[in-house]
Amino acid sequence: MTDKLFDLSGKIAIVTGASRGIGEATAKMLAERGAHVIVSSRKIEGCEAVAEAIRADGGEATALPCHIGEPDQMQEFFETVKRDFGRIDILVNNAATNPSFGHILDTDVTAFQKTVDVNVRGYFYACLYAGRIMKEQGGGVIVNNASIAGITPGPMMGIYSVTKAAVINMTKAFAKECGQFGIRVNAVAPGVTDTKFASALVHNEQVLNQFLPTIPLGRVAEPDEISPVILFLASPAASYVSGATYVVDGGSIA
Repeated sequence: MTDKLFDLSGKIAIVTGASRGIGEATAKMLAERGAHVIVSSRKIEGCEAVAEAIRADGGEATALPCHIGEPDQMQEFFETVKRDFGRIDILVNNAATNPSFGHILDTDVTAFQKTVDVNVRGYFYACLYAGRIMKEQGGGVIVNNASIAGITPGPMMGIYSVTKAAVINMTKAFAKECGQFGIRVNAVAPGVTDTKFASALVHNEQVLNQFLPTIPLGRVAEPDEISPVILFLASPAASYVSGATYVVDGGSIA
């Protein structure tokens, strides 16, 4: 029974931002459960390295680069996946950016626009293109990687927090309007995770000592502690879960 609940055999899964961190861990975990994973990120080299690692472990994966902050690339990407694979069963929106770390009043206009373009517009269009294909085929699953900063704004992460709040509400909007088509949409809100993306927090001892006491488990997360929750939401085990945001933060905002 347990194996069936998490069996993704024959599924086509897209993971954006999959060349490292949570995206890489998720891509590998979905492949372990039988999905053919489209490993996507900005640069082909990083995508191919993860895809090759999956294939070396006996899984199925294809590297297909895409910058989700570029609308033209996004449209071409989803058209290519539909043409080559015929369907999209799972979309994991994971690619994100946070070029601004500092007081909210010091937010640079360029950094603001880049963050919104990737974290909001990019996620929205990914949901849109994948959702249209899922509607045609009779269903599918979307999992958006948000953040606890979208629930409680992170210090010195103003615009990033705003965009992640948008992702959480976006998840609810797509879930409400697309459930009738058999499409489930959920979000994961990780706490601080030891990735290159969060290196400004995790690898700065002064900053780390400030927020570590606020985590009841007393440590930051590893990427492979976030990916199992994404697997759950993408799997048959979560067949009646939609519009939810699962917090995975070691108890930080409890």
